[in-house]
Amino acid sequence: MPELKWIKSSHSEASANNCVEMAEAGPLIALRDSKHPELPWATVSRAAWTEFTGALGSGLLRTES
Repeated sequence: MPELKWIKSSHSEASANNCVEMAEAGPLIALRDSKHPELPWATVSRAAWTEFTGALGSGLLRTES
């Protein structure tokens, strides 16, 4: 697999290293903890990621800071 291009969550501060990062990994979306990028990361289907981010955007899921 080619090296992944990780993208920091738009809810994170630019200088913060305390967030979720995602990367496109072929047919999957890879997710990792920016505090520990050396640890294994998780993958979800694009459909699951779209449903999750849609629920966040519509207010069906709440995020706590």
